[in-house]
Amino acid sequence: MNNKLETISNLFDGKEIRSIWDSEKEEYYFSVVDVIGALTESKDPSHYWRTLKSRMVQEGNETVTNCDTFKLKSKDGKMRNTDMLETKNVFRLIESIPSPKAEPFKMWLANLGSERIDEVFDPEVAVNRAVEYYRKKGYNDEWIKARLNGIVDRFKLTDVWKEGGITKPLEYALLTNEIYKGWSNMTASEYKKLKGLRKESLRDNMTDIEVALTNIGEIATRDIAREEHPKGLKENLNVAKRGGGVAKGAKDLYEKETKKSAISKSNSLNYKYIDETKKIEEKVSD
Repeated sequence: MNNKLETISNLFDGKEIRSIWDSEKEEYYFSVVDVIGALTESKDPSHYWRTLKSRMVQEGNETVTNCDTFKLKSKDGKMRNTDMLETKNVFRLIESIPSPKAEPFKMWLANLGSERIDEVFDPEVAVNRAVEYYRKKGYNDEWIKARLNGIVDRFKLTDVWKEGGITKPLEYALLTNEIYKGWSNMTASEYKKLKGLRKESLRDNMTDIEVALTNIGEIATRDIAREEHPKGLKENLNVAKRGGGVAKGAKDLYEKETKKSAISKSNSLNYKYIDETKKIEEKVSD
């Protein structure tokens, strides 16, 4: 499978960085030699990588041990084993490469760290940044207000779940899926697939009615849980299903009165994925 991820390629003057999407992990993996070829003047990126890898191993750098191997189509058209790194480790790799082309990226990472420090002293900085981000993406202020309120309500819900003994990320995901299924008949991942999303936020790509229904489902789940005090995953799943059912009632009424579906395939992306195949079938065991 051969994909081109627009955002990564744009960081390297439009040069194509072969990437693979792992739908199970919801993570991208990028070709190490392609990144090296884009950042350096090396005529043999593969040799450069072997030398760099040897040095990183000696230094105890964990980036090398985090490499996965996949089969990708090479320039000669043949499928060859290729070292791949997920997003965060690609960033670490770039920081290890002494290249002028890498400097703008390193500066961006440094500025990102500085921004996070600023947010510690003044949390409003983060809120303002989020609002500006949404505005630049074309969202109106009413949508933004509903989105931010939804984030706060989500924290209230997870606090109630914690009181009910929910502690594991998988449990939170299962409960969230139960709410989504209750009104949309889809899990979060199925909903993202409908909208053509991968790592992007589902809620950031919802219409105003979809955001409203999501909020109703979560608020109803929270308030039922506060009243009944469910314990453990099984009891909380039952409550989440009922909360989703409340949102379904609102969805059905909306669709009856408006004569249109509350669920939309549309998203807010300004790009489209070339290859929509989700499952990796050619992963090579180490």
